[in-house]
Amino acid sequence: MRILPSRFNPTGGVADFWNEIRRPQPYRWPILFVSILPAALMVWWGVNSTRYGEPERPTIEYITTLDPARSEAEIQAENRANQEIKDLRAAEEARIAEEKREIYKSLGRASGLDVEEIERKAAAERAAEKAAAEKRRAEAAAKAKAAASESAGQ
Repeated sequence: MRILPSRFNPTGGVADFWNEIRRPQPYRWPILFVSILPAALMVWWGVNSTRYGEPERPTIEYITTLDPARSEAEIQAENRANQEIKDLRAAEEARIAEEKREIYKSLGRASGLDVEEIERKAAAERAAEKAAAEKRRAEAAAKAKAAASESAGQ
C-alpha cells in the first residue's frame, strides 16, 4: 500500500517561508512583524483577560430560628397564633374585596348598568369556583386515602 502525500503537510509552506525570509529585500522585517502582530495580540489579550468563576454555594446544615428544645405545647401555641394571623389577613382581604365590589356597584349605577344582575352572575361564578375547588379537594383526599390503603396493604 502506497501512502499519498497529504495536501495539508506544512513542510512546503515552511520551506517557502524560509526561502522568502532569507532573500535580502528591504521590507522583509516589517512584513514579518505585521504578520506576527495579530497572533501576538490575541495571545496577549488571552493571557491578560480575567474570568471569575461562580462563587461557592454556602452549605446549610440546619435552620436555627426555632428552638430545637421546644415543647409540644409551645409548638401548638405558636401554630394557633399563626392561624389567628392568617384568619385576620383573610378577613381583611375579604373586607377589601367587598369594599371594591361596593365601589364598582356605585360606579355601575352611575353609568346606568344593571348592577344587581351583574352581582348575581358574579356570585354564581364565585359559588361555582368554590364548588369546583371543594370537588378537587375531595378527589385529592380520596386518591390519597386510596394510595395510603394500597401501600398499607402491601
